[in-house]
Order: sequence, then C-alpha cells, then structure tokens
Amino acid sequence: MNRRIRDWQEAKVLVVGDVMLDQYWDGTTLRISPEAPVPIVKVHQESERVGGAANVAANIVALDIHAELIGGVGRDGAGQTLRRLCSDLNISADLICSETNRTTVKLRVISQHQQLLRLDFEADGSTYDNETLLKHFNDKLQDVDIVVLSDYGKGFVSDCRSLINAAKAAGKRVVVDPKSNDFSNYSGAY
Repeated sequence: MNRRIRDWQEAKVLVVGDVMLDQYWDGTTLRISPEAPVPIVKVHQESERVGGAANVAANIVALDIHAELIGGVGRDGAGQTLRRLCSDLNISADLICSETNRTTVKLRVISQHQQLLRLDFEADGSTYDNETLLKHFNDKLQDVDIVVLSDYGKGFVSDCRSLINAAKAAGKRVVVDPKSNDFSNYSGAY
C-alpha cells in the first residue's frame, strides 16, 4: 500500500494526460479592421507555456514536488517546444510521439489585458496506442507515490480504467482532473 508521506516535498507525482502548448500573442489595439468589424492587434510580444496536463505538472513542480509527466505529442515543432519547456521547468517528461496526431496548440490573442480570440490547433478524434501508454505508465508507476490523471478529452487517456486498475494494483492512489461530465470513466479513483 502507499507509504505515508510526511513531507510533501519528498513525494513523487506521476501526471498522465492530454498535454498542449499554450501560445500567447499580446499587443495593442488602436483601430477596427476595414475588412470586417474586428479589432486589429499589433502584436508586441509572443510567449509559450506548457498547457493541459503539462501545466498540472508545472504547478506541482512549482510547489517543489517532483513531477513525472506522460503525455502525447505529434512529430512537429509544437511537440519539440513542449519537450524544451518541460525540461526548462524541471519536469521529467515522457512525451509519446504519434505519427498520426498533431500536438494540441491553444493560441490566445490578447490586447489591453483582454483575450480577444483563441485559436485551437488539434486533430479531430486523436487516438493514441493504449498498450504503449500502459507500458510507459507501468515503467514509472513503482517510483511514484501518487498518480494524477488529467483528462482534457483530447484522446490521450481514453482508457482511464486500465490506468486506475494498474495504479490500484501497485498500491498507488489516483486522483483525477477531468474536463468531462461523465465520471464513470474514473470509477475506482481516490
């Protein structure tokens, strides 16, 4: 069963879920476009951050707790950027690369501290090989204290039950961070 953690900074957390790259374009708006009734944003700053399950791992690391991350990316620049950002944040990221899926990117256009628009770049109906995920999951499971399933409905953790059952069999507690309203997929989680 779980070892009792006296100091959370000794804990090791495994986050599994849908990772994404959050991009921000920030600028000023001084006029409306003559082409359509929309503001024109003169972009002054661009930034990128980890999103989705990677953001959950980043928040855990920010608490000075060790975080392992398993997520899925495409073979693209956004996936490479996510790997670099995770490394920069000291997140031990195991990002499983898919030949058929693209890395999810959320681009937000902001002006005067107001989000004007969000553009989502993602594959419809992304699927990942559950056997590969389960192998990576089982390889890391013995070295962690708790598992967080961060399901944003993008397809990476489509078989939550197998992950929960494997974690329970290893004596690990599982907490869930679902974006869905169907909680039956998470039956057995702590």
